[in-house]
Amino acid sequence: MARVTTPPYRSPWMDDDLDELSELARTFFAREVTPHTERFARQHQVDRETWLAAGRAGLLGLSLPEEYGGGGGTFAHEAVVLLEQGWAGDDALGLHIHSGIVPHYIAEFGTDEQKRRWLPKLASGEYVGAIAMTEPGTGSDLQAIRTTARRDGDDYVINGSKTFITNASHADLVIIVARTGDKGARGVSLIVTEVNDLPGFTRGRVLEKIGQHGQDTRELAFADMRVPAANLLGDEGQGFYQLMEQLPQERLVVATGGVAAAEYAVRLATAYAKERTAFGQNLLGFQNTRFVLAECSTDVLAARTLLDHGITTHLAGQLDAVLASRIKYWATDMQCSVIDRCLQVFGGYGYMMEYPIARLYAAARVQKIYAGTNEIMKELISRSL
Repeated sequence: MARVTTPPYRSPWMDDDLDELSELARTFFAREVTPHTERFARQHQVDRETWLAAGRAGLLGLSLPEEYGGGGGTFAHEAVVLLEQGWAGDDALGLHIHSGIVPHYIAEFGTDEQKRRWLPKLASGEYVGAIAMTEPGTGSDLQAIRTTARRDGDDYVINGSKTFITNASHADLVIIVARTGDKGARGVSLIVTEVNDLPGFTRGRVLEKIGQHGQDTRELAFADMRVPAANLLGDEGQGFYQLMEQLPQERLVVATGGVAAAEYAVRLATAYAKERTAFGQNLLGFQNTRFVLAECSTDVLAARTLLDHGITTHLAGQLDAVLASRIKYWATDMQCSVIDRCLQVFGGYGYMMEYPIARLYAAARVQKIYAGTNEIMKELISRSL
């Protein structure tokens, strides 16, 4: 698939190995995902086999150590796959959660036994991963969670509910953010749960979203669900701080998807403007159309360079909450703005869900909400000024 930016742009962190991975990922999405987009949207989830196919292709757990079944790569490998997913127009396969977020909590805070138990299954696609943070009454304020995990002998007994959980239908392994102590940050812990056939675990209703209809999103509930205390990640009461340590990468993951989607929108709008005629000429013959696409392509290029700065900083181990917040809010604001302007190029057809630009438009809106709302991102940035 041709890149969108002009002149041709290659991220400074790319190398020959990543180029080969990019081609592999492009082939995978073209074969395993794109032909099934409409069906995935109707069934509100990808096929379970799609996860196994991704594992066989070597596209899961790319930045995990090889000794735990991963690819032994870096975040750059994860970013390449996420970019190719965006350029393919796919918003159904929850790779950003499964590979970009969930396994890194285990890799960073888990014991060697926990890593050997769970990471190879995530890397192969045998297990699908999810993380259960958000609750019906709690979004960005993670200190206010109400799901409880009470210690009872060798188990935690978990009660509560979660919502907006990506990969919840297929999830075999869920990292649950739960309260093990008093109110506030010091009472929060992370507990890994293998949920299949687990008494007290319920997958709730499938959520009807504005967009991302093919992405598996639903509610989860826990009623006296017993989980071995050995499944605690790190020390009790450290969950909030573990979340804060990992959230910068999560926000970079969201930004990566946002930039790729905006690039894809520009490519679609440019192609359409060259083909569609009005008043005796194609749309690209009108100055307004040319100027809109010139602006959008420039915004996308600016976003790519900002994203590349974040990825390069992260690869050097220096990505902090402030920079990640800057990139996440700016890239997702740009994504929504660019896709909106590109949709306008399509006229009435842009409002039809059979056109990819309409699906991009609907999918983009949540990007400014999850992984911390953009308002929260600005609050975090302002504290550093």
